[in-house]
Amino acid sequence: MSLHTAPTTDTTAAQAAATQTRDWLIASGAAILALIALYAVFIDNGSLISATGSYLHEFAHDGRHLFGAPCH
Repeated sequence: MSLHTAPTTDTTAAQAAATQTRDWLIASGAAILALIALYAVFIDNGSLISATGSYLHEFAHDGRHLFGAPCH
């Protein structure tokens, strides 16, 4: 054992923590976006997207039929 070893900084633990935090933020954002999309397709029945025009409304309506959700 040498007394002249250079002090080392442990940056790998900090990088791992930052990566884990970033991964949780991405996963949380994706989950929130997916829940909003599911609400718009299944529960909303067109009132949220009716203001955007008929094309988006018809797309969501067809999506409800694709997923087997009752809409009328």
